[in-house]
Amino acid sequence: MLLGEYKHNLDIKGRVAVPAKFREKLVGGAIITRGLDSCLFVFGSKEWEVLAEKLVSLPLAQANSRAFSRLMLAGAMDVELDNQGRILIPDYFRKYADLKKQVVVAGLYSRVEIWDQDNWDKYKQKTENSSEEIAEKLGELGI
Repeated sequence: MLLGEYKHNLDIKGRVAVPAKFREKLVGGAIITRGLDSCLFVFGSKEWEVLAEKLVSLPLAQANSRAFSRLMLAGAMDVELDNQGRILIPDYFRKYADLKKQVVVAGLYSRVEIWDQDNWDKYKQKTENSSEEIAEKLGELGI
């Protein structure tokens, strides 16, 4: 399980440290891709394979399916942890997620999200302010 919220600095080369407790899940290989809400997603190889299979099986004739598949698959790339437990975030991903110096690395069970610190703080505040409404909608879905 990947759980927790960690603050790190993006170094001048565009590398970010992966929290030590996440590294064992990513040692066998990891994939980084565009996420939703202006963040990046990082998946371990096994989790990525499951998601990629679902994405390629979406109906090709539906515009939303094509768009979402392109978002997730087109720019995705393999990343490896270096000796210090860092991954290199390509420039085009740093621009997509508006990453500056301070970032948040958040574990969400089967994936890691990488956020710009300011964007994370804004998103978290908005979500916390709407938590009752969100819980009510999820209750309608049986959660």
